[in-house]
Amino acid sequence: MKKTFSSSAVRGKISPSSRFKPLDTLPSSDIAAFRASYFQPQLPVILQRGQFDHLPATQKWFSRDSSALPSTSSLNYAYLEKHNYCSVPLEFTSSQNPASPETPTFQRLYAPLDLFLKWTKTAVPPHNAERNSPNMHLYLAQCQLLDLPPALRSDFPTPSFVSEAGKGDVYDTNIWMGVPPTYTPLHRDPNPNLFVQMAGRKIVRLYGPDTGLAVFERVRESILRRQKQDANVNGKIAVGDAKFRGEEMMQGLEKELLEREVWGDTMEVRVNGEGIDDNRGMMEGFEAHLDAGDGMFIPMGWWHSIKGVGEGITASVNWWFR
Repeated sequence: MKKTFSSSAVRGKISPSSRFKPLDTLPSSDIAAFRASYFQPQLPVILQRGQFDHLPATQKWFSRDSSALPSTSSLNYAYLEKHNYCSVPLEFTSSQNPASPETPTFQRLYAPLDLFLKWTKTAVPPHNAERNSPNMHLYLAQCQLLDLPPALRSDFPTPSFVSEAGKGDVYDTNIWMGVPPTYTPLHRDPNPNLFVQMAGRKIVRLYGPDTGLAVFERVRESILRRQKQDANVNGKIAVGDAKFRGEEMMQGLEKELLEREVWGDTMEVRVNGEGIDDNRGMMEGFEAHLDAGDGMFIPMGWWHSIKGVGEGITASVNWWFR
């Protein structure tokens, strides 16, 4: 890989993996070429680098510190605080659980944007300052565009790749903002997905439909084996069904096993006593590194997991469309 990342665990280093091949990158913004080679055959691709540098939200919501290496992004508080009353979905993770200090607590809530903005001011240190591992973490996750005030919605015009590559039907538009490390577990989308990085950096790992299902199934089988050994189960087995950011995927054993399966260096690891090595070998997939202004196409049915890495703010927007 051409891009390298900080070695700090907090900063979220992701080492290149021979299991994941670099995803193709379009050399131009030719929509006809994209349609014929990727949209119609439903194959993932990184769009021309910097394609979305001029998205209004990228320009208005964030500012880039070009003196930092690599460049980092910060929130434009003067602009966003004009709308700090609007309610947004937040994911709250806390490591302060006396009953189980090694297991973070997780919950979802709706709260004023002001809460998230104030938290980021404490979570993102000044330039060159050392960042401490926070006891709590907020992630503005899957905020629907329709939930925002009109002034903010207007910062997200529909890209031509969405309106012209297919039928032009937009099913949903969602915004994601946080402080690295951020994490979205392995899942598949209900529609084709245009994913755009507005600030910071993210790494996306993808599997084809059949391979991704096999990866998910082996994690599910591992959980079933563990549950069957639990005398309290009494025959009642419950595991996740690949629902996007389902509660079971965001905490506990399923989260840890999914993350190890996709992002771990080896399957010969044990999580809470649960091994996931079954001698079937590790699944191969694709990997994309996205910086601010980059975008990629994720076809319907392709499994993917996403991590925000680096410093500052990481933020993305996606359009589900046909």
